[in-house]
Amino acid sequence: MSRTFAKPASIADVARVAGVSVPTVSRVLTGAAKVSAERRERVQRAIVELGYRPNSAARALVSGKQTIIAVMTSDTTIYGYSATIEGIEVAAREAGFFVVISVIEFSDAAEVDRAVSLALGQPLAGIIVLKFDPAGVQILKSLPRDIPLVAVSGELDDSLSQAVLDEEAAGAEMTRYLLGLGHATVHHVSIPPSRKEDGRTIGWRKALAEAGAETPPIISASWAADSGVRIGLGLAARPDITAVFCGNDEVAMGVIAGVVDSGRRVPDDVSVVGFDDHPLSRIWRPGITTAMQDFGSLGKRAFSLLALQIEGEESPARSSERPPLVIRASAAPPPRR
Repeated sequence: MSRTFAKPASIADVARVAGVSVPTVSRVLTGAAKVSAERRERVQRAIVELGYRPNSAARALVSGKQTIIAVMTSDTTIYGYSATIEGIEVAAREAGFFVVISVIEFSDAAEVDRAVSLALGQPLAGIIVLKFDPAGVQILKSLPRDIPLVAVSGELDDSLSQAVLDEEAAGAEMTRYLLGLGHATVHHVSIPPSRKEDGRTIGWRKALAEAGAETPPIISASWAADSGVRIGLGLAARPDITAVFCGNDEVAMGVIAGVVDSGRRVPDDVSVVGFDDHPLSRIWRPGITTAMQDFGSLGKRAFSLLALQIEGEESPARSSERPPLVIRASAAPPPRR
């Protein structure tokens, strides 16, 4: 059994019902030239009667204005990535642009080149790259600089327009906070960086050096929260470790679970802090002390910088914000020996 669906109305159908030419309908839709009030009203009535929806791609060809923004990223499931993309999409939609997402999971040059070529084959107004990891870095290297382009990251690069969350300053503040509670040093569990070290790790290292505190070896985690569980079990076996700064809140949740599973308490025996202010961090027990990264605002700032380029701004522009410290229950002074 088959069903027949009505074919969507075309611009020719609108012209026929309104009793005008197709170019006249096009002029009404694009505003490219003056049309008499009487003809404009006939066209508008026909549009309503037929339920006609103008094709945005066709309008772009007529007006010369592209309306598609490409967001290139290595992931859409990680909290910071997805929240940033949402911020971009909200700002773009309000400005009359459409967002397409291109996911490049690996930093392999051949795969990145294929994805870049595919994206550049579309009628793009501009591109935003999430430069949170090696894949994002490789994407930026492969893109030409003759198209509006903005990078989103945790550290500044003077060569292009960027929307940044100052991870280094926030990482240093977090480390100083733990030292201020009386901890002799702070151990660091890092997430996969976009370069040799990310901003939060650099800030941690600098704060320890400024305080004259020992700098322990970095412990590497994956993006997965359960990688923190294994690390937490190992850290809990060392009574000399009293403070742990994790690269994000999901890993902190895993570390807390591992520490508690071993029989030690957070924060009574070990303080564990995170980064990002994941929505679950406030309801986790104990609530996780963290640095609040406003990823939605980051995405909106990225689109604002891109819009400046689309409008003709040639000099690289930058927007940077420092994530504030959010103090909850997962950190406390070290236990008395």
